[in-house]
Amino acid sequence: MAEKTNSLSTWQIWMLAARPRTLPAAAAPVIVGSAVAWYDGLFQPGPALAALHGALLLQIGANLANDVFDFHRGADTVERLGPTRVTQAGLLAPRQVLAGMWVCFGLAVLSGVYLTLIAGWPVIVIGLASIIAAIAYTGGPFPLGYYGLGDVAVFLFFGLAAVCGTYFVQALKLEWLAFWSALPMGFLITAILVVNNLRDIETDRAAGKHTLAVRLGVHGARQEYLWLVLGAYLVPPFVWLFEIGPAWVLLAWLSIPAAVTLVRLVWTQKGRPLNMALGGTGQLTLLYACFYAIGLVIGTP
Repeated sequence: MAEKTNSLSTWQIWMLAARPRTLPAAAAPVIVGSAVAWYDGLFQPGPALAALHGALLLQIGANLANDVFDFHRGADTVERLGPTRVTQAGLLAPRQVLAGMWVCFGLAVLSGVYLTLIAGWPVIVIGLASIIAAIAYTGGPFPLGYYGLGDVAVFLFFGLAAVCGTYFVQALKLEWLAFWSALPMGFLITAILVVNNLRDIETDRAAGKHTLAVRLGVHGARQEYLWLVLGAYLVPPFVWLFEIGPAWVLLAWLSIPAAVTLVRLVWTQKGRPLNMALGGTGQLTLLYACFYAIGLVIGTP
């Protein structure tokens, strides 16, 4: 078991289930989307905070869904290499984790109601689709993560939809800068999933969980990680050279040293040591987002 679970309080168990280390990746797209709104002179603090509230709760709800649905499908066993899953470890009953999942999604809906009053029906579409995708990743009759489609779902919902949605609820429109700024977030957040699935290739294969990493193999998954990270760093010069945004977005390149370290780690390690790369990629996503957002703020006309 990856973490000590003796004598944990109820609060600590729920914190373990929520996986707070994943939350920076949920905040990063909101930071970028809000920075694009600032650059366009359309930043609205109320909708920005509501988008952040909703994104964090959707991430926690997705974490709880994965915890309980992977347990039911037999993907989480005592051989698990990643952080402790509370259902598999017997710290919480499946019904408790499911209840927690629905509470999180319900609280996220409250943010959605407020944002719908501001931005209209597109918020309902994005919100419902995000909740369905969070559940469908490991749950339902066609769990996306078990058929190699998890990477696509994460890129679309935790990258494109999160950044563009954050911008939309403030600007009430979409611009190309929002779309292009969403790409690096989608790439890096998907890279987090790639590390997770690379670490779990053997146990996922044994459980019949055919993630894209299982389908590609170790070398293919490492290649995917490399190209996702590289793609994130190719976006800022594109945004600048094609005059979509200011040259200041190149501040995101200040995070390249951290990215190089992580690529080397992913390329040379297997199994449990990849937990360091998993947390590191989440931190890289937030770091990149902050530098990129600062560039947009500095470069505001």
